Amino acid sequence: MKGVIQRVSEASVEVDGFLVGAIDRGILLLLGVESGDSRQEADRLLKKVLSYRIFDDESGKMNLSLTDVAGALLIVSQFTIVADTKKGLRPGFSLGMAPGDGLKLYDYFVAQAKRAYPKIETGCYGSDMRVSLVNDGPVTFLLEC
Repeated sequence: MKGVIQRVSEASVEVDGFLVGAIDRGILLLLGVESGDSRQEADRLLKKVLSYRIFDDESGKMNLSLTDVAGALLIVSQFTIVADTKKGLRPGFSLGMAPGDGLKLYDYFVAQAKRAYPKIETGCYGSDMRVSLVNDGPVTFLLEC
């Protein structure tokens, strides 16, 4: 399971021209589910996302987590981040989980996130989405579990 997290001052996601999720200060998580991933990886990644210290403290150092700053989390599924890009000029998608199983694990991740933290927004799994963000920093990290 892979997640690209971006510290944002705002982010939103639209599907078919309708706003389905939006946050102010917080983290945009682009979530990729790989074949073989389980609930254990989902739990570890969620804990990491909520606890990863990417927000500035009073000294300007990245010492505060999303929960420390009471920011929001926007979760957007993105299978392309688990693509195999090592060979050739076209990405391979055989590393990604089958769509039905991927949806189940994505839904589990979102449910656990909502259980653990009050400020959760999401995109729509498997949909063609338009994601907008203002990356604060810019600050972007790839997290793997």
